[in-house]
Amino acid sequence: MRQWLRLSLLGMCACASAQAQTTSLTLEQAWQLAQKANPVLRKAEAGLLAALGESADGRAPLFNNPQLSVETGRRRIQDSGQSGSTNDWAIGLSQTFEIAGQPRARRDATERALEATRQEIEEARRQIQAEVERRFVEVLALQVREEIEQRSAALIEGTANVVRKRVAAGEDSKLDGNLATVEAERARSELGQLQEQLVQARAALASVVQWVEMELPRVSGTLDPRHTAYSLSDLLKAMQARPAVRALELREQSALRRLDLERAARYPDVTLGITQSKEGGLAGQDKITTLGVSLPLPLFRRNATGIGRAMTELHQSSIDRSATIRNTRTDLLALWDRLDKLKMRVARVQDTVVPRLEENLRLSQSSLQAGAIGVAAWILAQRQVLEGQRDLVRARVNLRLLQVELEATAGWPPSTR
Repeated sequence: MRQWLRLSLLGMCACASAQAQTTSLTLEQAWQLAQKANPVLRKAEAGLLAALGESADGRAPLFNNPQLSVETGRRRIQDSGQSGSTNDWAIGLSQTFEIAGQPRARRDATERALEATRQEIEEARRQIQAEVERRFVEVLALQVREEIEQRSAALIEGTANVVRKRVAAGEDSKLDGNLATVEAERARSELGQLQEQLVQARAALASVVQWVEMELPRVSGTLDPRHTAYSLSDLLKAMQARPAVRALELREQSALRRLDLERAARYPDVTLGITQSKEGGLAGQDKITTLGVSLPLPLFRRNATGIGRAMTELHQSSIDRSATIRNTRTDLLALWDRLDKLKMRVARVQDTVVPRLEENLRLSQSSLQAGAIGVAAWILAQRQVLEGQRDLVRARVNLRLLQVELEATAGWPPSTR
């Protein structure tokens, strides 16, 4: 047994050395990769171009471009028996002016829409960051589980070999040998299934961060949640400034200004024009300067369609903002309550359950070697320890993932913009 333990320790050290040579990905590195190449975030950032163009048009001094007109013609003239021809021309410039505050309403609407787009991009960045951390923690948890299962499988395999020798020597029954062999096969099977899950989790992480290396990433870090100094009131306050909530508020303000714009569009735009022309006659040429004003009469069409659409957009924006704030607050309260309960559960498992089970395993191992207990009792103790370690890993992972979800829901840390 002592020789087997030495060989197991040497094998574990060699495995750990081989894993250390493989490049491990830290959480900060994963965030950086995702921010550079994640397609969801890149699509969100590409939408900023449209908002910038719309804002540039809204800030223009005049929404309507001036119109330049040029006319030319040849005219035949007959007067008192005399005839002739002359070349006439005219050049004009006209400009349409919006009234009733339309330029300001359009400028305010586009500026708020632009800022809302920036907030949506920030929200997308935060969601991608939370998704990266979730995938990262899942891979890290499975790596920890893999180490636990490997140690457990090695211990069970070593014990099974010892039991087989004792069965061959007539010291243990064949039933004990079969139990040890079956338990060793079960341990190898569970380790294989866990390694399959680890490959899938590493592939999911590679997809989120757009991993380009030939081998799937391994990660390095801790399952312990980050130290936090916030309270529930801090999270509720931060929720009001969360980029998603702020974007909805800006969308509502933009919709309100667009409604003002559509209402102001009922008033007709004024078009001013000036024309310089030359008209020739038999006696000479006349130069004519003409000033013109045109004003459509709003008798039949009063922009009811535009106003109706703007009102619909405003109502929908208001409903979305109110529902999001209400639902986010409810989710935040529920997550905070779950966080407290999960912290207590982790503390119980870590401080009470696992140490007692590990002590039982050590005692049963000594008793098995002394022949005081059978293989079945030792297998039961081994299973209990393994299940306790699994429960602890699951609880720690759930606590870490719950913290990630809580901070993503509250928009923590608050945006500095």
